[in-house]
Amino acid sequence: MAKTKKVRYQLRFFGRVQGVGFRYTANSIAYSLGITGWVMNDWDGSVLMEAQGTETSIERLISQLHNGVYIEIDRIEKTSLSVDTEERSFKVKSW
Repeated sequence: MAKTKKVRYQLRFFGRVQGVGFRYTANSIAYSLGITGWVMNDWDGSVLMEAQGTETSIERLISQLHNGVYIEIDRIEKTSLSVDTEERSFKVKSW
């Protein structure tokens, strides 16, 4: 039953993750998996994301991002966050 409970993570992706369609790929995958949250490029060349869904759906999101054509993820920092019960969509954010 734990796999259907909603969780929320802050994920920071390092590697070749900017200028390769990462954010729009993440947006498309998140939508298809029913994940809410957001994604944005950060000043240091990493991509920052907050993703909310089931543990399984977030694992699938990360797995599918690893399979991106130009995306090369070297490392991911993952931090647990509180679930946002009001959030209803996933969006690409910019500064």
